[in-house]
Amino acid sequence: MKSNLVKEGYNQAAERYLAARDQFRNLPYLEKVNIVLAPNSLILDLGCGAGKPVDEFFVKRGHRVIGIDISEKQIELARKHVPAGKFLVGDMTSLARGAYTVDAVVSFYAISHIPRTLHRELFETIHSWLRKGGYLLVTMGSTEWEGTEQDFHGVKMYWSHFGAETNREMIKRCGFEIMLDEIDASGGEKHQVIMARKR
Repeated sequence: MKSNLVKEGYNQAAERYLAARDQFRNLPYLEKVNIVLAPNSLILDLGCGAGKPVDEFFVKRGHRVIGIDISEKQIELARKHVPAGKFLVGDMTSLARGAYTVDAVVSFYAISHIPRTLHRELFETIHSWLRKGGYLLVTMGSTEWEGTEQDFHGVKMYWSHFGAETNREMIKRCGFEIMLDEIDASGGEKHQVIMARKR
């Protein structure tokens, strides 16, 4: 199972990944969501990792955060780093439509770890969780690729993603208005960053 590969990989590499995590310049994107959110908004972070920097950012700005990650070790770290957040072990692909009611959903460097054949269904589910006018902020693969990397922070890791144009059209078809779509090349990698609003 690809999910087991991802889960065990992050269980083993969680602390090494966190140590390298700040190579990515996420704060400008997080600020774009923060400025449009009402005070005390509820944010769901899919693939929250160790809670830094994303969940820590939103909690420090007065928001409430629910973080979900497939890795028990990542959730352990998140609870330690962001005690004000609520963190749960779970697979984002198994979450039910309507299971949450939130103001925003964010997901950084996580959706690419699930089979791309499941991406559209995931965005339809996310759409069901968002209040009217709610926000989505995600990173996606910038080019089409599927396979495994043998040395991702010392572990084997699985990736699956479409290219940027397919990602954009898929999110639009799932009921979102695209507000921002750009390729971020920080940290020596290229990721598509999409911010959208529920229509």
